[in-house]
Amino acid sequence: MDLGLKGRGVIVAASSQGMGRAAAELFAREGAQVAMCARTEPTLQQAAQEIRKATGAEVYAQALDVTNASAVQQFVEQVAKRFGRIDVCVTNAAGPPAKNFLSISTDEWHKALDQNFLSVVYLAKAVIPYMQRHRWGRIITITSVSVKLPIPDLILSNAVRSAVVGLVKSLSNEFGKDGILVNNVAPGYTATDRLKELAGTRALAAGVPPERIYEQWAAEAPVKRLADPKEVADAIVWLASDRASYITGQTVLVDGGIYHGV
Repeated sequence: MDLGLKGRGVIVAASSQGMGRAAAELFAREGAQVAMCARTEPTLQQAAQEIRKATGAEVYAQALDVTNASAVQQFVEQVAKRFGRIDVCVTNAAGPPAKNFLSISTDEWHKALDQNFLSVVYLAKAVIPYMQRHRWGRIITITSVSVKLPIPDLILSNAVRSAVVGLVKSLSNEFGKDGILVNNVAPGYTATDRLKELAGTRALAAGVPPERIYEQWAAEAPVKRLADPKEVADAIVWLASDRASYITGQTVLVDGGIYHGV
């Protein structure tokens, strides 16, 4: 099936590992030009090289702190100069730490807002003018099932990521006339390094092995397993494709059915 992504200019943030990396590789396999960014240069460059080798695609990689508005603008300009266009932007960032409400400092609230909300604002503001030139664009945010189903001890994520959903809906309303579609992908428990950290925290508090926590999470989902990052990437790339040309302002859950609402 042709997804219409060949030759498209694609940015995938926080793409050195996990869901971001899986999405970057899948875009590359579809023939897109892919720009990857993440904070850690060695890990990012290694991931980019592996994707180039596996797909033969053009892949540009640059270390970037997505909480730095001017650095984000410069990165986007560099990508546009290199590719000649920017068609797709996948916003992504590491999740905030697991804490209960009373233990969260004001500085931690500000950091979570910078990392998981304002980073989306910076990327969207930088890429939208390039998308408007061609009257075609896709902005896809990666959040969490926590936007529908608040997760215990993830107060920061529950609150800040929900703000992203409000932004997604607002942007979809404002820029739909320009051919720009804006959607959100909300993964459930997915086998990433982030999940390992959360499992370790919960296992320590409960006095059980981390494997027990993984088993509990898997049992909560109707499919009785955790997601693979590639399964989340499939949803991201589909939303970026011509096959999802009448979908905007939506949150697509990739959670194995763990959210039981209608």
